[in-house]
Amino acid sequence: MRTLLLPLLLLCLLPTRAQETLVTLHTTMGDITIALSDLTPGHRDNFVARASQCQYDSTLFHRVIRGFMVQGGMSASRYAEPGQHIATAASDSTIAAEIRYPQLFHGRGAVCAARRGDDKNPEWRSSNEQFYIVWGERFSTEEMEHYRHRIDSITHGQYQAPDTIINTYRRIGGSPHLDAQYTVFGQVVEGLDVVEAIQKVWTDTQDRPIADVRIIKTTVR
Repeated sequence: MRTLLLPLLLLCLLPTRAQETLVTLHTTMGDITIALSDLTPGHRDNFVARASQCQYDSTLFHRVIRGFMVQGGMSASRYAEPGQHIATAASDSTIAAEIRYPQLFHGRGAVCAARRGDDKNPEWRSSNEQFYIVWGERFSTEEMEHYRHRIDSITHGQYQAPDTIINTYRRIGGSPHLDAQYTVFGQVVEGLDVVEAIQKVWTDTQDRPIADVRIIKTTVR
């Protein structure tokens, strides 16, 4: 086991809860600030607790897919040797899903909880540690019409895809195929350029960056 690049006991700032809870990930490629949604209090409080207790310090963005998303938060990743395969399955403990579509969706910069697949996780419960940040692509009008039908099918007609969401995916981008199935619990408000840079790094055949991208520490405010 190699020595950690950074000490695990870095000091974290405890949150002073205001109208909006912000968490900054200080990474080896720059800072990413996330606004956590009050619509998902279970995920918000879990993320704040883990960040405040320095549980994300020295962990990797262990799964990066260009044009899609960057995934991190796995506690075991901090010990990974160079080139070591890191299992991406969300095998840690879980918390109940808080899917709040259409208020929260997978537009560019959305922060979401990873989870196991439907066959092993029919309740769509979220990993309590792993998260991903959406980058995604822009979609055509025709593709968004298919999306409308898909949302109608997934939600059994309970929700219709609003034009605001359709226009966001057309003009800005995201990952609409994940909507109404994974919990979105925050949004990048600063450092989207850092997310863009991370999703462009070279990766191996297991989607792990060749050069480690690490969360140095987190700040909650």
